[in-house]
Amino acid sequence: MRIGIDISQIVYGTGVSRYTRNLFEVLLKIDRKNEYALFFSSLRKKFLISNFQFLNKSQILNSKFQIRNFRFPPTLLDNIWNRLHILPIEKFIGPVDVFHSSDWVEPPAKCPKVTTIHDLSPLLFPKETHPRIVAVHKRKLEWVKKESRLIIAVSESTKKDIIKLLGIPEGRIRVIYEACNTEFTKKPREDTERIKKKYGIRGDYLLAFGGSPRKNLERVIQARVSLKRSDLVRGPTSLVIVGKQGLGESDLGGGKLDLGDKLKVLGYVGNEELAGLYSGARCLVYPSLHEGFGLPILEAMTCGCPVVTSNISSMPEVAGKAAVLVNPLEVEDIGRGIKEAIEKREEIVKKGYQRVKLFSWEKCAKETLKVYEEAIGSSSDPKGRNQN
Repeated sequence: MRIGIDISQIVYGTGVSRYTRNLFEVLLKIDRKNEYALFFSSLRKKFLISNFQFLNKSQILNSKFQIRNFRFPPTLLDNIWNRLHILPIEKFIGPVDVFHSSDWVEPPAKCPKVTTIHDLSPLLFPKETHPRIVAVHKRKLEWVKKESRLIIAVSESTKKDIIKLLGIPEGRIRVIYEACNTEFTKKPREDTERIKKKYGIRGDYLLAFGGSPRKNLERVIQARVSLKRSDLVRGPTSLVIVGKQGLGESDLGGGKLDLGDKLKVLGYVGNEELAGLYSGARCLVYPSLHEGFGLPILEAMTCGCPVVTSNISSMPEVAGKAAVLVNPLEVEDIGRGIKEAIEKREEIVKKGYQRVKLFSWEKCAKETLKVYEEAIGSSSDPKGRNQN
């Protein structure tokens, strides 16, 4: 096979970026049989250089790939491929047997197409997403529905959303789980203490994520406020919040909830520092209202951090019985989960270490290769008739 992949999303520092990079890198490591034609387009040249250092290593592992670099603005590609839907991908990367499209645009192709859908949050939570981004995703997903031979969903929960919101038949969807980056390992105490000193974190702390209302941060803060020192076993215990996007007053309880110097908002931190924060936290508090997958659950488990997460969406699917599951709409239940995670730390951490062994990028890559082969060999009908 000659496999085409759009790797443009690799430069954005998101979960989709990590998925694209890890999948591609492992495919080249394990697959010595097939050829790869990579499409890449971005205006972020500086970030591209730092991110593509791994290509040198990949070239040693597998020389059977070519990359075509372009500097098209994302808006231009949206217009050409999502709106007008002209210029097949083969015009840019040459003939391929199957093409794996990205999270942003859906080019026409002469070959069968495979598309990964990470989540449908722009459709489920349009008020939390910029209207332009919502519009781009709607345009792209219409072409996915019409043309993609097979769709990869990153969880059974996302698969259900695809069937319900897009009306795509179940027979065209394959669930393939993600995994976490190799940077996420249990860090020594001195690493955690160095990071705490850098950010002015004193004593023990709980770790949480902000960045959007879906992260349910206001209820997390309410739960922390409601916990007494006796509930936390020892104190004082701060609440440390990380997240790429800025946090408004509504995220922090509208200014009504006061944790004083026990609340630390760090913003975005890199993977190495985040691994250190996981390693030193009393628990990760992650009662999100919706996730396509929920990578922080696996990241925390890998770093020996007990996890409190939601009993809805994809989170129980990822966490299994290795985390404390709570009702994300009930502040009291979130508080109960934090207390349980602290009290049963050793037991939960042990289960977490076992749980993460079920997820790996090598497994993801091997299953994705099977989807490529299936897409080439399956019916040419993109609407799913005569499949399965």
